Amino acid sequence: MELPSYFEKFLREIRPTQQQKEDYKRGHKTLRERLHNDEQLSPIIVSTFLQGSYRRATAVRPKGGTRADVDVVVVTLLDKDIYTPDEAMDMFVPFLEKHYSGKYKRQGRSFGIELSYVDLDLVITAKPSESEIEILKSAAVTTFEIPEDVSDWRLVKSWVPMSERDSNYCSELMETVLKETEWQTEPLWIPNREAERWERTHPIAQIKWTWGKNARCNRHYVDVVKAVKWWQRVNYETDRPKGYPLEHLVGICCLDGIKSVAEGVTLTFENIVLNYKHYADNHEVPELPDHGVPEHNVFARITGEEFAQFYEHVKSAAEIAREALDAEEVKTSAEKWRELFGEKFPPPPDNDGGEKESSKGPFVAPAAVSLTGDLTPRKYGSHE
Repeated sequence: MELPSYFEKFLREIRPTQQQKEDYKRGHKTLRERLHNDEQLSPIIVSTFLQGSYRRATAVRPKGGTRADVDVVVVTLLDKDIYTPDEAMDMFVPFLEKHYSGKYKRQGRSFGIELSYVDLDLVITAKPSESEIEILKSAAVTTFEIPEDVSDWRLVKSWVPMSERDSNYCSELMETVLKETEWQTEPLWIPNREAERWERTHPIAQIKWTWGKNARCNRHYVDVVKAVKWWQRVNYETDRPKGYPLEHLVGICCLDGIKSVAEGVTLTFENIVLNYKHYADNHEVPELPDHGVPEHNVFARITGEEFAQFYEHVKSAAEIAREALDAEEVKTSAEKWRELFGEKFPPPPDNDGGEKESSKGPFVAPAAVSLTGDLTPRKYGSHE
């Protein structure tokens, strides 16, 4: 059974709390204001914006007393052909000493800032092309809002954040937003100190892809990602893939058009089993091109042994999820979902008498998904 009310309660338990969301915004807003008011740095700063799992609404609640963490991109005017990664990062040290002394550390591609209420990951980028500057300054990029807050986000000049809309924001303006052609963006360049070179990254492409995928999945996609991340944390916390690589794989294998989180989780697990058996059997790692930066394989740091082990975990999860989805009774279904997700999933009733739930959805056979990212469903078992 799909048990929508059970999943609603479960997702409330695993999403970042409202306070944690406010901490994300507060940490970023404070950093942004300090950067734009800094005499040395403000002339070279184009924009700052949130990236990562919070911005994509795929973050799960931090464990225990762990602080929330958020990734902040600072787009600069520093020319990558003039400044080395170390030189670019050096320019931010006086600022960090002034505002975050004793609370920051230099990392391979960023600065980590540890505050009492949030951890910030400060990512510096090199100068973008002139055509990108207007885009990077737009409200569509700099907004704090995420797919759980607003459904009509588009990467266009006319889009207005929900928090800034007033009575003048009418259907006519919304029509203008919908008619505008979305901007086509370019990757940004971030410093890799260890490799002593600048590397391409495209957080905006990841954000845009996620928002589009969530719309195609009836707004269930980001919750499917959170559910799968939680499954891994509860059962295989130290195993890989996790974090963004796991999210990316879910994005490829979660079919468009899903009608519930329960259906999305089940079909995602089953599609991983269908599509990646060959890799797991041979202890090989599939190549999954990153959105916007196709030369970047998001599975590059995962070994064949790790992927084979992960695949076996998914096989077990797929069986449990299918049993839960196909169960005829609420109690049986809830017990199976709880077996998959742990104690954060609501316990089943003592009996099914008087327990009302939306009935189980129609059986949907998993459709193999192309490794190139083509999400066109095909007949069950068509993948060799």
